[in-house]
Amino acid sequence: MSPLIIEIRCHTVPPRWIFVSVTTDDGLTGWGEAIVPKRKSAVLGAVADLTRGLVGKEAGRIEDHAQAMRKGGFFRRGPIIGTAAASIETALWDLKGKRAGMAVHDMLGGPVRETLRSYCWIGGDKPGDVVAHARERIQAGFDAVKMNATASVPTLGAATAIDELVERMGSLRDAYGMSIDIALDLHGRVPRTVLKQLIREIEPFRPMWIEEATLPEAEDSAAMLARLCPHIPIATGERLLDRWDFKRLMTQGGVDIVQPDVSITGLFELEKIARMAEAFDVAVAPHCPNGPVSLAASLQVGFCCANVSIQEQSLGLHYNKGYANLPAADLLDYLADTAPLGTESGRFARPQGPGLGIEIDAEKVASAETDWSLPDAGWRHEDGTFAEW
Repeated sequence: MSPLIIEIRCHTVPPRWIFVSVTTDDGLTGWGEAIVPKRKSAVLGAVADLTRGLVGKEAGRIEDHAQAMRKGGFFRRGPIIGTAAASIETALWDLKGKRAGMAVHDMLGGPVRETLRSYCWIGGDKPGDVVAHARERIQAGFDAVKMNATASVPTLGAATAIDELVERMGSLRDAYGMSIDIALDLHGRVPRTVLKQLIREIEPFRPMWIEEATLPEAEDSAAMLARLCPHIPIATGERLLDRWDFKRLMTQGGVDIVQPDVSITGLFELEKIARMAEAFDVAVAPHCPNGPVSLAASLQVGFCCANVSIQEQSLGLHYNKGYANLPAADLLDYLADTAPLGTESGRFARPQGPGLGIEIDAEKVASAETDWSLPDAGWRHEDGTFAEW
């Protein structure tokens, strides 16, 4: 019989992160991370609801708990339950690894690589001086970056937005040639009426991929995108929940790279999605503009799944720098030792420590806890209509 769960707690810390700790009756604590910060109260409530069914249960029965958390209610699914369950499940994997003295990737088949390529963000929601920002990333050793393609885009009359994107892409290629890969995140902001023009204009710059070119609810869009975009890899999936969502996506064809987020799927589900993607000859680039626990969990999967091609991270991300007037914090601020999440030449080394391979500084977390809140107001077009963020 494995140790029993005695406490599950949420810790809301700057810049907009929700850490979740799970403690067992033998004194060990594991860490997970939840997201969906604009619905923080709902996430905290969901974690509290799930906690009532877990306290007193064996911590080692991770898959059983994951099934119960996601399927135990008659009304289920959705990102709120998804992230609440994922954060607890990740903490349970951290506990299991710590107790066994093994990294999680060693428990899931063992390592398939020694390093994993990473990329960082340049530019924000309204991209500015991307050339200077890319220079910082290159000097730090990275050879891959990602930027938002545009701010909000109207259904018609988007020529200015397209011209500005072309200018940014051109400036990056003029400055650095093909020495860096550049991914473009469309964030679901670009209406279908604009996609044809945008894709045609950016194709000569050979982006690493275009991401979320359509909204996730447009489930039939993959084939259309493949026709529009035959020469640029198509990436998507950060808002999908589980392997059933990804099965539907990949069965359509047309998607080259899937981007599950471990803070929505959970660690073991991310691994299952990656294995399934391999059967479709689809690459995996886990979504992770989140905090250190999410990144550590993603890396555990990345080091045991060969088709995980690159890993996103949030170091220096604009959201970490006082976004919406919140206190600033960065990726490594809550770690007792920053080395496990450091990079060399833009690559993560294989995690060596037990569990998730990181040690959260509980005292730093406790001293930083604050009841932050994000504004719910979204973007608007000039005529006042809702704009995709």
